[in-house]
Amino acid sequence: MSQVAFSALASLLHTRSGLVLGPDKMYLVETRLGPLMKREKITDLGGLVSRISTAAGEVLAREVVELMTTNETFFFRDGKPFEHFKTAAIKRIHAARPPGQPIRVWSAACSTGQEAYSLAMIVAEAKAVLGDRKVEIVGTDLSREVLAKAREGVYSQFEVQRGLPIQLLMKYFKQEGQNWRLSDTIRNMASFREGNLLGDLRALGRFDIVFCRNVLIYFDQATKGRVLATIAGQMPADGVLYLGGAETVLGITDRFAAISGERGVYEPVGGAGSGARTAAA
Repeated sequence: MSQVAFSALASLLHTRSGLVLGPDKMYLVETRLGPLMKREKITDLGGLVSRISTAAGEVLAREVVELMTTNETFFFRDGKPFEHFKTAAIKRIHAARPPGQPIRVWSAACSTGQEAYSLAMIVAEAKAVLGDRKVEIVGTDLSREVLAKAREGVYSQFEVQRGLPIQLLMKYFKQEGQNWRLSDTIRNMASFREGNLLGDLRALGRFDIVFCRNVLIYFDQATKGRVLATIAGQMPADGVLYLGGAETVLGITDRFAAISGERGVYEPVGGAGSGARTAAA
């Protein structure tokens, strides 16, 4: 594999998606792009880079980015963030908002939708607390393929076995052959839109609660800071941000501070939440 071609591909991926692709990931390029290159009758990485660098190569370039970005996700992933959302965040935001004002939740880099739908199921189960309060859940991702799957709301047996409690499976899904279809009640609670965290997402509006989990780990420091600044700009002072367990704002941004006693849960600096913060998680 040509080092020059690899560097050119890495630069394209970083510019378009923020993904940092080091030399140790050459095997990943071969694994994920091999079938595409075979389909397009491209013999080597240099040929692929040449093709996507032309004006006519935009569609192919987009497919390369989608193939190289990681779309790993499952229902109620890691558990604790969803528990905090259910027992603390959604209740606090609900109490702080005037009647009739929707609560807006953003599932950033939502992949195939399991995170957004996990949040929707929590909201559906919290009607006794929320009453007729509308909760808008918006999932965004740069991959059109995963967004199409998210909108469909159909998951395999393997996918529903990963993190989804059996009582919620039986209540909100219907089996169709080897797959499970999410009920319209839950599916209609979430909307999915194409959106790149490195782009201008102001058109999405402001969000009270943001899940941006297990995304920053793929970015360099500068890109992490840029993404967190974008998120901060779209949140109110008393909003809540969830990052992955291996992610932190320490040394990256001063726009967020950790909520004391909670791993991976943050508030905008100067926010009006619990009032108990630490410098980082």
